[in-house]
Amino acid sequence: MPITIGARPLTTAEVTAAARHGEPVTLDPAALARMAEIRAIIDALADDAVPHYGISTGFGALATTSIPVDRRVDLQRSLVRSHAASSGPEVEAEVVRATMLLRLQTLATGRTGARPELAEQYAGLLNAGIAPIVGEYGSLGCSGDLAPLAHIALAAMGEGDVRDAAGARIPAAEALAAAGLAPVVLREKEGLALINGTDGMLGMLALALTDLAALIDTADLAAAMSIEALLGTDAVLAADLQALRPHPGQARSASAMRGFLRDSPIVASHQTDDCTRVQDAYSLRCAPQVHGAARDTLAFAATVAERELGSAIDNPVVTPDGRVESNGNFHGAPVAYALDFVAIAVADLASMSERRTDRFLDVARNQGLPPFLAHEPGVDSGHMIAQYTQAGIVSELKRLAAPASVDSIPSSAMQEDHVSMGWAAGRKLRRAVDGLARVVAIEVLTAARALDLRSADLGVRPAPATAAVVDCLRHRVPGPGPDRYLAPEIDATYALVMGGDLLASAAAAGAAPAHTDPTAPTTGADR
Repeated sequence: MPITIGARPLTTAEVTAAARHGEPVTLDPAALARMAEIRAIIDALADDAVPHYGISTGFGALATTSIPVDRRVDLQRSLVRSHAASSGPEVEAEVVRATMLLRLQTLATGRTGARPELAEQYAGLLNAGIAPIVGEYGSLGCSGDLAPLAHIALAAMGEGDVRDAAGARIPAAEALAAAGLAPVVLREKEGLALINGTDGMLGMLALALTDLAALIDTADLAAAMSIEALLGTDAVLAADLQALRPHPGQARSASAMRGFLRDSPIVASHQTDDCTRVQDAYSLRCAPQVHGAARDTLAFAATVAERELGSAIDNPVVTPDGRVESNGNFHGAPVAYALDFVAIAVADLASMSERRTDRFLDVARNQGLPPFLAHEPGVDSGHMIAQYTQAGIVSELKRLAAPASVDSIPSSAMQEDHVSMGWAAGRKLRRAVDGLARVVAIEVLTAARALDLRSADLGVRPAPATAAVVDCLRHRVPGPGPDRYLAPEIDATYALVMGGDLLASAAAAGAAPAHTDPTAPTTGADR
């Protein structure tokens, strides 16, 4: 079913479905009627002898300049052209589509005063698979994501370049013609309505929330595999111990790990009186606490996203009682802080995953496994350099965890003297999420090899869930043996992580991960 725009706020799942998977959108008829009704207010002000910001004046530091009636179409066109000033590598199509979708949602509220024709144009661009070309640099996150949004508006006007549905870079005018869309001609206030919002940073947050909900589940799975293969104890995962510190994310991660380890012959094999180990290392024993804190951080960010998805951001904005008021709702601080907070949690998840992986490779800590899990130590290096790759990524993630939102560089002749840098926070979070997926993939790859070696040594299979994950991996990556070209095996495991195949295998074996909708409220049962 198409995603309806304008009847209610979008969800993060709907943003991902439209932006990443190309789900079609349709406009709510009531929203279009509301847009037309509110547009009449703007048209009346356009005829007023008194100047009104963004309707009959310039913008930003030029807000006091009155614009004659016969130059106002030029004003809107000039605004979009001049603000489409990004530079650098091309932003991913899914981010551009998310940005366009969220601006469409704001248009459909009617609070921007734009005509229904603009909403129909944006819906047409989305449904035709057209993604305007946007450079990575250009947004300061206040007044919203001006440059990225301006590139999208430029394409709606038939100017600039876009990617078509096949991914080819072509002129926007050519793409519009092929899709049966005519370029729009902007009228009073519509240039502002198209570029004044937090849609880019919010789109990146929504996509990251979707990815991280599954990645935290996979990190729980990887931790459980490591606990099992390193002969760790599952006793620390007990529900009554978690209840002593009732953070909901911690309880969910511990519950997931217990499920992954349920009925493990390997865990049972060392639950005997002659086992002299008292405590596991923190990277094993404290995994629920760290993973759970990441879950709770994600839940906070999801709350911010939900509020932002229910917002109507523009300046000036048309209030429900018909006033046209200037405001500061375009400032990206709420979203920027959330993006930065999540990046910190991502870095810590990856750091703990790398520490667990490293334990497998050291004979002083891996409980009797070969050095570096090598087939023939000395001749073979095993997973030695896979851990180097993890370490390099984790180091990068720590740098990416430095918050963008603490910075501000004034612009527009000091009119915009404090900015959020939320777009930059979103860009670095996207890189961090990808890095986390690769680090977790290497832990899974290493833990699976260790489980194979441990099973052969003890003569027992792993837990049903972890055994199913190893079996899934073995369809793409062979088991232990002499050194092989390792990069393709890392990439194959990464693809299984991102595709959800490993979690699906565990679930099929009866171990459901702890993932829930990050926007859902926590219940007593979750604690």
